[in-house]
Amino acid sequence: MKRLVPLAAFTVLAGTGLTGQAAAQPHAGGGMCTTQPGSWVSVCADDHTAHGGTPGHKGAATKPVGKAGTAPPPCVVQKMSPQPAAGSALWDGHRPGDGAVYTRVCPAGIAGAQAAGSLILPIDTFWSATAPAPAVDPRVLAQQAVDKMLLEGPDIEISPRPGGTGLVGMPVWMAAGQSATTWGPNTANASAGAVTVTATAKVSQVVWSMGDGTSVTCHGPGSAYKTSFGLRKSPTCGHVYAQPSSTAPSGRYRVTATATWDIDWQVDGTGEAGQLTEVRTSAVTLTIAQSQALNS
Repeated sequence: MKRLVPLAAFTVLAGTGLTGQAAAQPHAGGGMCTTQPGSWVSVCADDHTAHGGTPGHKGAATKPVGKAGTAPPPCVVQKMSPQPAAGSALWDGHRPGDGAVYTRVCPAGIAGAQAAGSLILPIDTFWSATAPAPAVDPRVLAQQAVDKMLLEGPDIEISPRPGGTGLVGMPVWMAAGQSATTWGPNTANASAGAVTVTATAKVSQVVWSMGDGTSVTCHGPGSAYKTSFGLRKSPTCGHVYAQPSSTAPSGRYRVTATATWDIDWQVDGTGEAGQLTEVRTSAVTLTIAQSQALNS
């Protein structure tokens, strides 16, 4: 018979913590999940035992899962428990104790079953002399590479300077210092077996919350103020306070700068790639006073 499993059962299977095997990876002596150009194939099989599933019977192809340029999540493989009875076709001509029988569920098969409106999907059941090698999930390696990086909040350069006093109606200039840890690019890699993923992080924008209920989004590092600029407004990233900071509960405005780090990763030597995002925040406080001269 054809071995099927309810979709809900996959959640339990995936929650076991077992590492999946790449769908395109063959195994010793049995069926496999194979890859067709532009699609992933989930495998099912027919058998006349209660365990079901003779290796080698290929299922239908499903569309790729996830973003363009990235592979679907790896399949989940686990040793069948209990093992099939002696004489079962699942042993593929081998005897109990000579290797073991495993099952595999591919997320791509779930996507196909959902698209077809089905509540069940096929499981690939196969014999292998050794435990299938764990798959390398490049997204896990990408996160490991990011974890090696020191990604900090913006290095705030603001005028008036923290500790000083600005005036209502006078331009405030905001800028973020540029270094590998506060702006990027920041690069790191992580490897598992023969697979290496390289990740590169760079800040794409900084959102400045000015403490007076307004925010300013700057898509570049901004411009540092110089005394020669006088009362000119920042051409890239600035703000003008309409009320003194004495109206704030603490008597000062808390200015927070939140940086969005866009992280591009790719598997070395292949076209597989993706993107991650990290957010980091820094803060300073400003005192803004009422200027009688400017408001008279």
